[in-house]
Amino acid sequence: MKIKIKIKVPNTYLLIFLLLVFIALLTWIIPGGEYERTVIEGREVVVPGSFKFTQSDPQGLFDLFMAPIKGFKEAALIIGFILFVGGSFNILTSTGAIDSLIKRLLILHRRSNFMRSAFIPLLVFLFSFGGATFGMNEEIIPFVLILVPISLALGYDSIVGVAIPLIGAHIGFASAYLNPFNVGIAQGIAGLPLFSGIGYRIICWIISTIIAVLFISFYARKVLNKPTISPVYDLDRERRASEDFQELTGNLNPNLHIKHKLVLIIFALSLVGLVVGVIKFKWFIEEISALFLIMGLLAGLVGGLKTDEIIKSFINGAKDLVGTSIIVALARATLVISREGKIIDTILYGLTPFVGSSSPIFSAQKMFIVQSIINFFVHSGSGQAALTMPIMAPLADLTGVSRQTAILAFQLGEYTNIIIPTSAVTMGALTMAKVPWERWARWVLPLMIILFILGFILLIFPFLINYQ
Repeated sequence: MKIKIKIKVPNTYLLIFLLLVFIALLTWIIPGGEYERTVIEGREVVVPGSFKFTQSDPQGLFDLFMAPIKGFKEAALIIGFILFVGGSFNILTSTGAIDSLIKRLLILHRRSNFMRSAFIPLLVFLFSFGGATFGMNEEIIPFVLILVPISLALGYDSIVGVAIPLIGAHIGFASAYLNPFNVGIAQGIAGLPLFSGIGYRIICWIISTIIAVLFISFYARKVLNKPTISPVYDLDRERRASEDFQELTGNLNPNLHIKHKLVLIIFALSLVGLVVGVIKFKWFIEEISALFLIMGLLAGLVGGLKTDEIIKSFINGAKDLVGTSIIVALARATLVISREGKIIDTILYGLTPFVGSSSPIFSAQKMFIVQSIINFFVHSGSGQAALTMPIMAPLADLTGVSRQTAILAFQLGEYTNIIIPTSAVTMGALTMAKVPWERWARWVLPLMIILFILGFILLIFPFLINYQ
């Protein structure tokens, strides 16, 4: 007789709050400490060898409950971005243009073998390219709103829809070769020529992206043949049973209405503007939010919506993402608690001696582990570079690791952004896709194991080729 034990995993909101409680408890156990900071070329960096223990600041119950609102304040730009993008995209979808596009893609997917084969690899490579070049990160959120219904219509599941932009961009970000937000800042702090060592980084990017493509494609093929293996099968079954989805996948019309074509042109031009703005004019969240707001308003007008319909669509779209905003605030609150508890620098100081080894290869691999751990607390590429590279760069000199390799180890540590619940972008994308974090974590864990093994392997060759 078999005894089945069912473990009920708490929902995402409770998981993040429990993580907050855990970090607050750590502030009572880990002593306080801090490094001195200095400003170099407009960037605040840590002064190596300046660590000192300080009076700890354990976070109490009241601090714990203040952290979410402080997290909301610190993540206000991202939260505002989510709400404005959600509202703008709801205007876009209210025109019917996205439904028409999905129907068109569904027809092409059924008729063309090439389309069926190239759909996932092409999109993952595009998102990975964005992460590797201009640091695509928060920009993936709008695409989740588009790709989840497309994936469902093509017979995949919500996980495929969110994995394409989320894993694609994070893989590109972690293995980047031209990303100014991690490679650029880290090389500036380490005193290396900007974007030097690009050849080996391109190899790392290609290998990492191919692994991501194979992982997602293999799963997509499996779920296409047997939908019940999906971790979100029950949730997607409800979505597919909805009237909106039935209407979307029925009465397929190969032709697009002229107003839908114009709306899609506006959408496409907005994406081009996004890329140009980020790369050429260094746009950030404020400018991107304004771009999508303009896109939504223009799409509504061209799509034939009345003024009241445009306003109502925007409000409804933003309203649907309030839960996402709370998740983002809670995720950022984890950083608030650890910073105000003064344990981040202590953790970094405690991990630093771990890097030493008899072999530079092992030292580089240990740096990779350390950076992965720190990334749990500081998941901003630029923030982590400013925090760790002033220490890791001279430490690399002492352990026989080239500074170029130390930067690569720092980059690859950002693989964990795919799964960590402290990442506002990851949690925001998952809640937008209505994919519970715990189900996502179980699904993506095998990929994380593969990526960790890959990271160890990729850090062997720099020593063999004298990567400088």
